[in-house]
Amino acid sequence: MKELALKYGCNPNQKPSRIYMTGGELPIEVINGRPGYINFLDALNSWQLVRELKAATGLPAAASFKHVSPAGAAVGLPLNDTLKKVYFVDDVNIGLSPLACAYARARGADRMSSYGDFVALSDTCDAATATLIKREVSDGVIAPGYTPEALEILKDKRKGTYNVIKIDPDYIPEPIERKQVFGVTFEQGRNEVRLDDPALFENIPTDNKTFTEAARRDLIIALITLKYTQSNSVCYVKDGQAIGIGAGQQSRIHCTRLAGNKADIWWLRQHPKVMSLPFIDGIRRADRDNTIDVYISEDYDDVLRDGTWHMFFKEKPEPLTKEEKKEWIAKNTDVALGSDAFFPFGDNIERARKSGVKYIAQAGGSVRDDNVIDTCNKYDIAMAFTGVRLFHH
Repeated sequence: MKELALKYGCNPNQKPSRIYMTGGELPIEVINGRPGYINFLDALNSWQLVRELKAATGLPAAASFKHVSPAGAAVGLPLNDTLKKVYFVDDVNIGLSPLACAYARARGADRMSSYGDFVALSDTCDAATATLIKREVSDGVIAPGYTPEALEILKDKRKGTYNVIKIDPDYIPEPIERKQVFGVTFEQGRNEVRLDDPALFENIPTDNKTFTEAARRDLIIALITLKYTQSNSVCYVKDGQAIGIGAGQQSRIHCTRLAGNKADIWWLRQHPKVMSLPFIDGIRRADRDNTIDVYISEDYDDVLRDGTWHMFFKEKPEPLTKEEKKEWIAKNTDVALGSDAFFPFGDNIERARKSGVKYIAQAGGSVRDDNVIDTCNKYDIAMAFTGVRLFHH
């Protein structure tokens, strides 16, 4: 198949719409559903991300995409009991495969942003992963294959309309890519930079020059994630998964703050008070996620005030105080941080440090590199200048 007609483009008024190949066959097969224009943008970008994560780490990988940027990305490391509970997979009556763990991590990093996402899997989707996907509000999934049991589970999702795409894992695109804007064609070489190249971590200008093996892995995950995130972008990673992604901001400090706030929320969801919230029976998953998000925020009274709390809780919980949040966030350590371009000021490091960042990989090359290095040295942060910019538009 060389061409696939779509219902419409980005918006219903943008017709006609299609995806097609100028030479050769489309590398995808729609097994179920009717994916749209944005679905395919998410699918093809997210597939590249998980394919590179798998190649770089040797571990199964998953990504959760929304509007052509990842809300979460992860590799298949085992989940401890705390993460199983905060990702709401502790009640699944099936063993979690490495791929299922990767998906749970990717989806659980930023559940608010992942609502209605498109999923990418680096490996053949198994029953355990399909079972987790079926429980969430999602538009579709792309993978190199599906077991018969997994396919049966996914085809039953969304009253049989869930989008399931199979991609040829051996497909290699042409080295030149093109896009049109306002009738003008843009052309460039594909970004084929290898982000697991050890040479990226040879230029370490900080006093602390020690990167643990886990830190290098997490920095590679951050950089690969950024390669497919709308710029400007910053990514916080811990234990094999993105925990905060800031995308599409004009100011880099706003990226660092946005991603840092998301990382803080990810960590706060593991606070004992949050994990023990007495939700009413039968509360919808989306309502529960939104309630947790508000409970953690400064607007906690919106779900705790009299006349409101009983809509969510069996009994009124105590608020999570500002002091308790600050104390808990301070316990998050050894976080890795990647940036898609250089940090222009030390204020980015000041903000990153508040969310437990210990390791940084960024392009370098700012006229204020000295200020950024000095700020890292103040907090004993190890930072590598990769020399590689990862703008993505």
